Amino acid sequence: MAQPPYDPYGYGAQDPYAQQQQSYPQQSSQPVQHHYYGAGPVMPATNGMATASMVLGLVGFFSCGFTSILAIIFGHVSHSQIKRTGEGGAGMATAGLILGYIMTVGWIIGWIFYLGLWAVLVGSAASTGSTY
Repeated sequence: MAQPPYDPYGYGAQDPYAQQQQSYPQQSSQPVQHHYYGAGPVMPATNGMATASMVLGLVGFFSCGFTSILAIIFGHVSHSQIKRTGEGGAGMATAGLILGYIMTVGWIIGWIFYLGLWAVLVGSAASTGSTY
């Protein structure tokens, strides 16, 4: 016959190495509701023409002022759209306008100076006549 296991600590017939089952409380059938008060403000969308105006104004320096004219046009159109729709990007449109005007005026002055210089050089070369 088999003897019962040795029980020096008085556990009785219970296995001392067995894990005890924990009972968890049953969850209710209603889902937990989370309340998020004070959510951050929703920013208005940025007008695409305002972004294009600023980028074209920046690129105008490298494109001899050709894109600066587009920056001026897009800047005025985007300002009217922003007033009408309430979109964001008024600062970018203004920056595009300022850059567009500065680059356009700068390149016009540069081209006038360049063409005037050529006119002076060609005119002085024609007036010196040759003595052959």
